Amino acid sequence: MKTFKAGFLQFKPVHKDIKANLSLIEKYEKKISEADIIVLPELATTGYVFETKDELLPFAEELPVGPQSEFFFKLAKNTDTLIITGIAEKEGTKLFNTQAVFYPDGEFEKYRKIHLFYQEKNVFDMAYNEPRVIEYKDIRIGLMICFDWAFPEHARILMLKGAHILAHSSNLVLPGLGQAGMRIRSIENRVFSITANRFGEEMGFKFTGMSQIVSPGGEILTKANEDEETLKIVSINLEEAENKNITPLNNLKSDRRTELYKKLCHNDT
Repeated sequence: MKTFKAGFLQFKPVHKDIKANLSLIEKYEKKISEADIIVLPELATTGYVFETKDELLPFAEELPVGPQSEFFFKLAKNTDTLIITGIAEKEGTKLFNTQAVFYPDGEFEKYRKIHLFYQEKNVFDMAYNEPRVIEYKDIRIGLMICFDWAFPEHARILMLKGAHILAHSSNLVLPGLGQAGMRIRSIENRVFSITANRFGEEMGFKFTGMSQIVSPGGEILTKANEDEETLKIVSINLEEAENKNITPLNNLKSDRRTELYKKLCHNDT
């Protein structure tokens, strides 16, 4: 499959109201069925701002069981669409900011956020999974959550693992920076990227909206405004992401000088 349809759902999650958020997502079921892949924002079912683990714990779920997982498994099956969404995951006493992947056939995968932003460090546990690439219908999808955009190593590893597209579930608050950063991640790795951001204000945080889908050349294929609820879908040709040539004499993989990048492997401060 070289051509497929990918999209994002941008909306304003209701803080601490899982039922309301799932109902909002459900109303887009018919439109979601037009896509092969749909990406939803970070923490799409709970809202974002929690001050302590104890505050968030009643809204978190042991994946992939529980009512939130059941909803997304059903949605993926009914629409025959791969659903990628942010969700608060609990494992015992630990909490993770997780990107959950629900397949139409009932399969499940997940990625736990490794670059925690600001006060997330007071709520979520540090994850130690490597950047992940999953596969669906011959499409290789790299998983990213919000602040991961600021670390080019993350996107580069996903490209080297074969990703055609970066699925970026987000709650971006720094105006325009994450969106601009993801255009750069697409260009420097010659991959598509989908940033599914939320909008609105919550507990003193203002989210920037402006979800987007970007081509390997950095072209914005579709985008949302700062404050609109919308689902947008575009057609994507995987061959664009498989071609890593910048010029006839330059290739993003073969031109790498890994022998000179050793400092990237050290955490010097």
